[in-house]
Amino acid sequence: MVVADLPSTLVVDASIGVKWVVDEHDSDDAAALIAGRRLIVPGLFWVETANVLAMKARRGELTRAAVTDAWRDLADSPLTCVTLSPDTVSSALTLAQDIQHTVYDCIYLAVALNAGCPVVTADRRFATIAAGHPYLAGRVLLLNGRH
Repeated sequence: MVVADLPSTLVVDASIGVKWVVDEHDSDDAAALIAGRRLIVPGLFWVETANVLAMKARRGELTRAAVTDAWRDLADSPLTCVTLSPDTVSSALTLAQDIQHTVYDCIYLAVALNAGCPVVTADRRFATIAAGHPYLAGRVLLLNGRH
């Protein structure tokens, strides 16, 4: 996947958001997604990214000050946050059953399907599972991957 070739509207998941504010493999490529695009996240994004930051602090990977700074930077990111409705969660539940994957990841997929754009993730397992289903091919794109 070449970042420059991606559509102008994308849903991004928490794995991408964390890469924006914590130096990880492919953080530069995740940051390149921001330029000139409308980025959509479900409300779940904020909870998931906060949880990852807290886990990194617990493991000693980030200091409390680094977590605070990372959260502030993430909160200032140019994101369009969509509220989760019962219909969106219902769609995610159906998708989760169809592809035998978590409802959490399928929330991002349901939001993307509603918005008519793909999800970008750093989660290889999610991208691989979605790519294996004909009606979801090309709907979940792996950051720097082939799905």
